[in-house]
Amino acid sequence: MNRRRFIGTLTGGLLAAPLAAGAQQAERVRRIGIITAGSVRIPLNDVFEEALRDLGWIEGRNIAIEFRFARLDQGASAADMSAIAAALADGGAEVIVTYSVTMTKAVKNTVTSIPICFGFIGDPVGARLVASLARPGGNVTGVSYLVSELSGKWVQLLKEAIPGLARVGVLVNPANPASLPFVSETQRAARYLGVQLQIVEVGGLEDFERAFSAMAREHAGAVIPIPDTMFFFHRRRLIELAAKHRLPDIYEGLDVPKAGALMAYGEGFEDHIRRQAAHVDKLLRGAKPSELPVGLPTKFQLVINLKTAKAIGLTIPQSLLLRADQVIE
Repeated sequence: MNRRRFIGTLTGGLLAAPLAAGAQQAERVRRIGIITAGSVRIPLNDVFEEALRDLGWIEGRNIAIEFRFARLDQGASAADMSAIAAALADGGAEVIVTYSVTMTKAVKNTVTSIPICFGFIGDPVGARLVASLARPGGNVTGVSYLVSELSGKWVQLLKEAIPGLARVGVLVNPANPASLPFVSETQRAARYLGVQLQIVEVGGLEDFERAFSAMAREHAGAVIPIPDTMFFFHRRRLIELAAKHRLPDIYEGLDVPKAGALMAYGEGFEDHIRRQAAHVDKLLRGAKPSELPVGLPTKFQLVINLKTAKAIGLTIPQSLLLRADQVIE
């Protein structure tokens, strides 16, 4: 080889090496479709992205996140959500993130080959989304934010907070079959504690005033909204009505007392979202949804808002305050 050809070969090799190295280092961009239950992006969506960053998934570098809005708060149909799921699948989504039983069922019925990771579902087995918590089967897995037995604890805590409590109003969305296990457990606990329940069906925001008026007529001493997407999005209105009727209320989300509810017992919304992001991480790294167990909370906490208690003329027993993980004063 002559000198000119040798230098040309050497130079070409040196130039090609960094290019090849750069090509090898370029990360594959994974696509995630997130179907949010409402009509706008909410702070919890930012928590989800932050949790993914903590796990090494950076938007624009190795993941691309596409948000779609299911508009469940505006009465979206299953067909609407199916269309969203189909569009995400056609767009190359490798994981689809869902919230609520209605949404997850619609996506499951539309997409059969892409992993679906749900969140904020209390009883995924009862809702027939998975075969079992340990081995979901199919292409659906996710994280459950509580077990139905927790609703019995809400009755117990209200009874402790209000020693003379005789009647509790229970708000239920009749269109949500996932509510049934919670209602059953609430009834079981009420029988044991000697408390009567008043089941009040609430099908939409227009029913809220009527529901609270009905509870007032029957002299309910407290109210439990059974977990539902509608109640989540309109929780501030529920809190306002409970305050107006001086009704102690309890929720599953630890963040709700900060908005004025009396009590919450369950898991924080942000903690739940982080657990869901960890599930998505596993799916992107090759875990099979059929074999990835449904994630369950490992810790429940009690939050009490003393400001609200004072506003409605309720004195919380010291024994209950001492057991609270957080007291808002």
